[in-house]
Amino acid sequence: MTAPTPERHALVTGASRGIGLVVARRLLQQGARVTLMGRGEAALQKACAELGGGDRVGFVTGDISQRADVQAAFDEARQRFGLIGILVNNAGQAVSERFDKLDEAGWQQMIAVNLTGTFHCIQAALPDMVSAKWGRIVNVASTAGLTGYAYVSAYCAAKHGVVGLTRSLALEVARKGVTVNAVCPGYTETDLVHEAIENIMNKTGMSADEAKAKLAESNPQGRLVQPEQVADAVAWLCQEGASAVNGQSIPVDGGEVMVG
Repeated sequence: MTAPTPERHALVTGASRGIGLVVARRLLQQGARVTLMGRGEAALQKACAELGGGDRVGFVTGDISQRADVQAAFDEARQRFGLIGILVNNAGQAVSERFDKLDEAGWQQMIAVNLTGTFHCIQAALPDMVSAKWGRIVNVASTAGLTGYAYVSAYCAAKHGVVGLTRSLALEVARKGVTVNAVCPGYTETDLVHEAIENIMNKTGMSADEAKAKLAESNPQGRLVQPEQVADAVAWLCQEGASAVNGQSIPVDGGEVMVG
């Protein structure tokens, strides 16, 4: 892989585990300085140690649904590594509930974390990119942002919002040296999917293997997506060679969703 440009400062949210942690590793390998962001300090410290990036990796804490948290965290990240050139909005939550049983608090939580959190982070990082006339924003959305799934209406609504935000902002900054894209994973082998498997087991009596196979059925390749596959797509979008890719929502799903 070629570097996204040596020493660019990349900030990755939801980076203490799963897709975010693997994305951080890929960007470190490409030469970036990387700030991990999350809510749990202990988990972030462990992730930094696992990455082994030395003085090229650090972390900040904060809740992306809170604007003040985001601004303080991004300011702290800049003090360590300078202007933010790459932003990967990976943090997210998913709650499964039948629509008629979904309360307003559950709805608001899905919007706050998955959509408003993305908005907060982009607004905090974009001025750095515009001033530098170079930037990469990659929103880790979901195939739920491209199609519908039963029992996750609030999550689907939020991720559709992320895809719409991606497309709109990409047009606004197209002449400013900044690209804005989304990567849309299908069911990926992360803690979120493991929670979904447990939910299926509790509601249906299926075994863990049966529940996992049920989720994998939606992928034409018959398997769950791996975090490394998602991270490779994100890392590619951050490279110089992807500068003509803008406003796209790229499924990483084995062919489950065809976007024409």
